[in-house]
Amino acid sequence: MPIISSAYPGPPSYQYNGHLQTVIPSLTRSVSGVSYERERLVLADGDFVDLDWLDQGQKRLVILTHGLEGDSNRQYMRGMAKLFAQHSYDVLAWNCRSCSGEMNQAFRLYNHGEIGDLGEVITHALRTKSYTQVVLVGFSMGGNITLKYLGVHGHELPDVLTSGIAISSPTDLGASALLLDRPGNRFYRNRFMKKLAVKLNQKADRYPGRLDMTKLRLVRRWRDFDDYFSAPVNDYRDADDFYEQASAVNFMAGICIPTLLLNAQNDPLLSPECSPDWLAQTHPHIFLETPRSGGHVGFMVARDAHTYAERRALAFVAGR
Repeated sequence: MPIISSAYPGPPSYQYNGHLQTVIPSLTRSVSGVSYERERLVLADGDFVDLDWLDQGQKRLVILTHGLEGDSNRQYMRGMAKLFAQHSYDVLAWNCRSCSGEMNQAFRLYNHGEIGDLGEVITHALRTKSYTQVVLVGFSMGGNITLKYLGVHGHELPDVLTSGIAISSPTDLGASALLLDRPGNRFYRNRFMKKLAVKLNQKADRYPGRLDMTKLRLVRRWRDFDDYFSAPVNDYRDADDFYEQASAVNFMAGICIPTLLLNAQNDPLLSPECSPDWLAQTHPHIFLETPRSGGHVGFMVARDAHTYAERRALAFVAGR
């Protein structure tokens, strides 16, 4: 499909660059009126993930997957949940392993390339009730997971799964890792690393000898962090193996349902490689939209309670 010409009107005037368009929504936006009901799903390996539902007895369901070190209560998750619920959808906002406020039991954590857990969440949702339509929406890391899941499973998807949306998604992890090392991105890099280090220390305490936490002192690049920690805790050989197996761009050719990838050109965390125009130009099911602004999971609009990404996702699902 051709690359989509974006209708995003741009952010409020005070958000004049990609960093402000990223940080301000994260720090200041509040979404009220979302009251989840939590369910714990025991996974095939004996570990668990926590599912947060807005169950209204609808026949349509949207499944939301959050970003790195996010959870179901992030403003972008609550905003999307609220809008879809207002338009006659049930909502399942799931929390990746270790992200619901309680550390998971297995040695492994979650990662950009882990699609098995999403598959189990979908299977469970379809056992819960007879939905006639299921939509997947993922943000940042969750968008990469969504795209990889759709690409890997291709024609084998459940018939009721009709569309996918990925927002601000790092589909090329190697390129994104290089971007995190830029001086202007130190804030994001340090924030992610600090949060992940807390979890990794807990894993090291619970599973002695599996991780060498002294290597934190040797980390100079994000790639080092992935080599020393992200790869071994998630059973990849090294950073290269992680980037190869987890990057959605390596699997997106297999997508067989309408799928929107919405990435802002000024997203400080995404390189141009994360928006594969070469694929969208020829692929019948991939729709690429790259507005000039929006930041990372930002896309705020003046005098609108919902972001452009939220309204765009709903419109895309409706075929508009």
